[in-house]
Amino acid sequence: MNADKIEEKTTIEKKSDKIKKKSDNKTSSLIILAWYFILIILLILLFGLNIYMGSAKINIHDLISVLVGKGSTLQSKIIWNIRIPRAFAAMLLGGALSISGYLLQTFFSNPIAGPFVLGISHAAKLSVALVMILMLNHGVVVNSWMLITAAFLGAMLAIGFILAVSGKVNRMSILVICGVMIGYICSAITDFVVTFADDSNIVNLHNWSLGSFSGMTMDNVKIILIVVAIGLFISVFLSKPISAYQLGESQAKSLGVNIKLFRAALVILSGILSATVTAFAGPISFVGIAVPHIIRNLFKTSKPGVIIPGCFLGGGVFCLFCDLIARTVFAPTELSISSVTSIFGAPVVIAMMIKRQRNI
Repeated sequence: MNADKIEEKTTIEKKSDKIKKKSDNKTSSLIILAWYFILIILLILLFGLNIYMGSAKINIHDLISVLVGKGSTLQSKIIWNIRIPRAFAAMLLGGALSISGYLLQTFFSNPIAGPFVLGISHAAKLSVALVMILMLNHGVVVNSWMLITAAFLGAMLAIGFILAVSGKVNRMSILVICGVMIGYICSAITDFVVTFADDSNIVNLHNWSLGSFSGMTMDNVKIILIVVAIGLFISVFLSKPISAYQLGESQAKSLGVNIKLFRAALVILSGILSATVTAFAGPISFVGIAVPHIIRNLFKTSKPGVIIPGCFLGGGVFCLFCDLIARTVFAPTELSISSVTSIFGAPVVIAMMIKRQRNI
């Protein structure tokens, strides 16, 4: 009799656990959907504010007139040729940088890994600056694909150095220090090159080297869209291998993941995305570290299939917000985008490191 009661109690507890798990899963799904909805709304709102606000004052009525093709020629040029391409670029490049950071964090199994901190963005910046100066001094027109290729090669060199160092040290702090040193060296060389460049065609190179979404065109946006869309698709496609890899290399191997191929794919994909950002907007700090951390905390999950699209939306929101501040707070003077992203991103990274230290 007692055995029957114990068995009945065990059955009831199992059913209760199943109901609780279903309830928790449902709650988790609702939280994720809610945050997706909020991020999309914020993205639309900030995109609208970015094309509405600026040093040139345009009221709502005039803005609507321009959007339906009835505004003045000057206002149409400001909206269609300057603000809309810039807003699209900030959204796409912010998303790309966030995904790039997430992929590097997965690769190194550490949340403070990112293209800016590890010196990857600075190496890409140096290679782009050298290519621009070399080509323009010889009268060769530099196209967007050349810039992306140059930035990618610079990024790969930095990643190669980081990987070489990571094989000899076990502490992530040493790796980060090496990355910071790479960043300082590359920035110093870039500043030297820019300072002594004589060609009038590269007068905006200094502003670009500080990080900026200014000067974007719809042709630039089309190229950015192609690269970022492919990068986003491949990142989502890699969600299952990433989930397995997060459990450990041995576990991933047992689940059929080709570790060497997978790690190479992470590095190359992250390099392409961060190179695209650097080629068009220069180095942008802390987005690749802060946004993935924020998204993981908001969504309360580590599932890559959920986090990767969230990182893209979060990166777009973050960069649209920061670019709006960069353009409007001291208008007509414009701040570099890295200055603003550092203000909002650095505290997130500091808080994350303090939390990690407490958990050790």
